Amino acid sequence: MASSSSSSPEMSGAPPYSHTPDRYKYTTQEEVLDDLTSRFILNLPDEELASLERICFQVEQAHWFYEDFIREENPKFPSLPLKRFSEMLFQACPLLHRWSGDHEGAFNHFMQYKTRVPVCGAIMLNDTWDKVVLVKGWKSSSGWGFPKGKINQNEAPHACAAREVMEETGYNLAGQIERDDVIEMSIREQLISLFIVPGVPENYPFQTKTRKEISKIEWFRLADLPTWKKNKAVPGKFYLISPFIAYAAPFFLLRFTSLNPAKGRSRRSSMSGSLERSHDGRTESRKSVSMKTFTCIKTME
Repeated sequence: MASSSSSSPEMSGAPPYSHTPDRYKYTTQEEVLDDLTSRFILNLPDEELASLERICFQVEQAHWFYEDFIREENPKFPSLPLKRFSEMLFQACPLLHRWSGDHEGAFNHFMQYKTRVPVCGAIMLNDTWDKVVLVKGWKSSSGWGFPKGKINQNEAPHACAAREVMEETGYNLAGQIERDDVIEMSIREQLISLFIVPGVPENYPFQTKTRKEISKIEWFRLADLPTWKKNKAVPGKFYLISPFIAYAAPFFLLRFTSLNPAKGRSRRSSMSGSLERSHDGRTESRKSVSMKTFTCIKTME
């Protein structure tokens, strides 16, 4: 599998993202495309240049750089959707000319491939297992989700999860991930692996390391999230987490009860009858879960 790109450019500005201030203040569109070609395409190894998927991931990185750095420095350049930007770069870069004649097909192929690259992240819980960390995307239309991102080539799932959590929240999961404590779901042909990580300090000063990717990082009570309680309506956009919360609720409840016996009895009562959920009209019963590990493999259309 071709490696994916990581998240949008980090604020640290490490190469190839570093650039001299005001570098793009007086440049033309042609000069910008030439610069992006030099940064993201020309130095790729031959085996990566032969892979449309790998090239498109680099084009996507170039697009992020254009939107996050170049346009910020020179607002005269218009914001471009990835499809239009990639078409322009395919035409400007000689190494990409072979695909410029069928850009539509190449772009559609990449978008289909991209949605099948495995994703890894973490469900970060507090010491008492009753609160979880969620992140919200940059756009106003974005929903709340767990910190996660696409895995890179030859990267272990737990390493990908730690890297993505660090990029999106600034929290270091090193030494805290148990590789067996994972929920895995296949949603529309994409494998999503989320490691369950308790013990995250509630007073930790989360701060994203990405640019224009994460707008908010907040703690939420599990009991306040949709699918935790049957038929409970919750304001806000939580569609990205609902399948995982619904499937993990029994395990979280058992763990919470073991840590908080008195509170657990009350919480267990409120959960009675809710361990049966419905996804897309299909009702599924919960399987028993372990107090030590929870591995769930589920396929959703």
